[in-house]
Amino acid sequence: MSDHHGGAAPGQLPAVSTTADTPDEGQQWASEEPPPNRRFLVFSVLVLTSSLVAAALVSPWSMPSGGAQVIWIGLLLALGFLVAEQLGINIDVRSGVSWSISFSEIPLVIGLFVAPFEVVLAAHLVAGVGTLLVRRVQDRILYNAGAMVFEIVSAFAVFGFVNRWLAGVGPSWTGVLAGALAAPLSSTLLALVCVRVLGRRMRLGAAVRLVLRTLVLGLVNASTGVVGYQVVMHAEAGWPLLVLAMGGLAALYIAYSGLLREQRDLEALSEVSLIVARSGHQAAAKPSMGLADPNEVAEVTDPDEWQVIAERIKDQLGAARVVLRLRFDPQLPLHTVVSGTDLPGEMYDLEATGPKADALLRLPGSHVRHFRRGDAVPEVRHALLRRDAEEALVVPLRSASHLLGVVEAHDKLSRWRGFGQADTRLIGTMASHLATAMDNRRLLATLRHDAYHDPLTGLLNRPGFRRAAGEPIRQHPDSVVLRIDLDVLSTVSDALGYAWSDRMVVAAGRRLRDALGPDVALARLEGGQFAVLLAETTPEEAHRVAERLRSGLAASYPVDRLTVEASSVVGYSTPRTVGTDAEDALELDVDALLQRADVALRAARSSGENVRVYLPTMGQIFLRRFQLVTQFRQALETGQVKVHYQPKVALPSRQVLGVEALVRWRHPEFGRLDPDEFVPAVEAAGLVDALTGFVMDQSLIRVRKWLDRGLRIAAAVNLSVRSLDDPNFPDRVAEALERHQVPPELLTLELTESGVMADPQRALPVLRRLHTLGVTLAVDDFGTGYSSLAYLRQLPVDEVKIDKSFVLGMGTDLGDLAVVRSIVELGHSLGLIVVAEGVEDDAARDQLAAMGCDVAQGYLISRPLSESRLEAWLQARTTQARGLRDETVLTLLS
Repeated sequence: MSDHHGGAAPGQLPAVSTTADTPDEGQQWASEEPPPNRRFLVFSVLVLTSSLVAAALVSPWSMPSGGAQVIWIGLLLALGFLVAEQLGINIDVRSGVSWSISFSEIPLVIGLFVAPFEVVLAAHLVAGVGTLLVRRVQDRILYNAGAMVFEIVSAFAVFGFVNRWLAGVGPSWTGVLAGALAAPLSSTLLALVCVRVLGRRMRLGAAVRLVLRTLVLGLVNASTGVVGYQVVMHAEAGWPLLVLAMGGLAALYIAYSGLLREQRDLEALSEVSLIVARSGHQAAAKPSMGLADPNEVAEVTDPDEWQVIAERIKDQLGAARVVLRLRFDPQLPLHTVVSGTDLPGEMYDLEATGPKADALLRLPGSHVRHFRRGDAVPEVRHALLRRDAEEALVVPLRSASHLLGVVEAHDKLSRWRGFGQADTRLIGTMASHLATAMDNRRLLATLRHDAYHDPLTGLLNRPGFRRAAGEPIRQHPDSVVLRIDLDVLSTVSDALGYAWSDRMVVAAGRRLRDALGPDVALARLEGGQFAVLLAETTPEEAHRVAERLRSGLAASYPVDRLTVEASSVVGYSTPRTVGTDAEDALELDVDALLQRADVALRAARSSGENVRVYLPTMGQIFLRRFQLVTQFRQALETGQVKVHYQPKVALPSRQVLGVEALVRWRHPEFGRLDPDEFVPAVEAAGLVDALTGFVMDQSLIRVRKWLDRGLRIAAAVNLSVRSLDDPNFPDRVAEALERHQVPPELLTLELTESGVMADPQRALPVLRRLHTLGVTLAVDDFGTGYSSLAYLRQLPVDEVKIDKSFVLGMGTDLGDLAVVRSIVELGHSLGLIVVAEGVEDDAARDQLAAMGCDVAQGYLISRPLSESRLEAWLQARTTQARGLRDETVLTLLS
């Protein structure tokens, strides 16, 4: 048994494909380093020439040939070599390199015993070269022929040398055994040199192990041949014993071959799966350019990877040709990859469907078909004839009912009988892996497209715009990002439903795409907001483009038999901000530019303009708001936020009933901040619960101190509408009242009219639980919203507070006076306490008292005071008296 570099005949290289090392089209090889094909050809000629010279030198040593008996011996030896090679086992040791375990040492031993050098050499060449020709391995005949000659030359040279050296000492078969071992050793060493010539690498340890394994296997085969010859020639009735021994040995080798075949098949399946998986990961990692184009799927497909897969399948099956016909997208034609012998040109672009579809491409199902030209139906025979193939294994690649491709394997090389069941199972399993991998790639491409594109318009979404615009912005600092906001969408959706507003968005996106062209990154961010990247554009050009886009969007839209005209506002920004020097320009990412463009858009909307460019001053207010939000919790902990109190007195008795808690923030950098500046920001940032809890705790602490002095003064705390969305808020109020030991009637929770009436059904459960606690509920700023009297009657409120805008104007405006009077009468009719804010003069107080208003609050009574100043105010401006319930009553001095 010998180890050969190759697997079809002794010394040949069917698995080392020199064509696999040829350069791709357009690739140039360095002049000092010839391409692998030329290098291998030169090496092959050198091997053949040197082997023939060696044969000429060894030939005189051998015994003279002649006679009919020698001819019969040569024919039998050729048959033996041929059978030995057909029973060979191929083992892949590296990618593209395999070693063949064959039984060629057995007929070689017989030849060394009974035949001259020329007969054994001729028999070996006839069997080996004939096998190569049948298998169509013409490109490696020179090398393999030279290797075969070297095997016979080395065997006879060692055989003759050992016999002369021993000179009758020892057994007669010693020289034969040594010569039989020299043959595989010489071919193995020559193959290692060939691997080096082909540019491959093998570690020294692996090469040594390979040589040792060759010697062991060669020793087994050579020993078998020697024993068989001795038994036949010298033992009585030795033929039956030899047949039994050879049968057992053949069975062992067949079982071993099956195990090796299964191992190679598993390795091939694993390699194919890893290649496709790696290709899929690379396709997923490739950044999207933001074009909703099916060709994008094909662009991420590396043809070299599929070429490697085709070659791996071809080598594993021992086929002359493997053809992969792959469909990466249903809208694209089949992509053809060929490994092995060339495919006729007209066989590359074939149709898989329709009346002109190829017979091998329109096969139903996904199982393997085995066709032979001799017994196939006419249309299949014609398809094989057009492919120049005698037989073919064909398996469609399908996902559900969709055709993903077809795998074709043409003409088995390594066996006379053609493709077998093992080949059918292997190509079927590989095809199943490929179909699954391609289906996963398609799913990955779909998910990738969906991840970066808006499902409504097909344009980029925000992540897609970020990926598409990131690199151009880094390469072109003069790029401009536009942000476009389409108006009236909310009006359309409220009146006609979201379907019509969606149609307007789709139409607007189509107009923008038509105006910008296919190469400009365009995204729909959300709602009617779009983003555009203009690469290498000046702010002046961007302004003109923005005006042109606005003009295109302003054209009327047909909406449900109506014609709707939609205006739009555009803001834009650039990494080189207007008014800065080039060296001072900041490197901004896409999100920062989008944020600045949004700031410019809001500035344009607030100023009544249509197009605005971002200026540094625009961002200061948003930066300040961001700082306030991020520093708010620290401000609560460090005492920067305080609670001030504004007294409320009863009319007309002037008794101090309570105070309203108002938050104040003295910032170390910005100074005193107005609540209207930071409270909305805190509320938008989701920190309103912290603010409400802080104010309520401070107020209850103050009320508890008053109770300890015998004063029953209530505290009113303003609530955000977000508190009404929290079902746990009443529990926190109850816990605070219990913790500070304050009766619930001394806590008033004020909610704005607009906040309560925005969704009264949602607010009702929380309000009812608060009312059950005994807390006083008040509707603040009453008269400024759009209250429904029916809902107001359902709400469990105890007070209404007239907005100060009406109170301030009722002295000069009869309309405001009428509104105040109506609110007072309405509140009393509903059994509510009426509180008037903004009382700043005696006339307003007297008018309110005359109307029957219950409570007054305003600068006439007191401004909001800190805790210490409030105590001083109470001592200076009120008198104390005993109340009906034995409590201390404070009355405001006139």
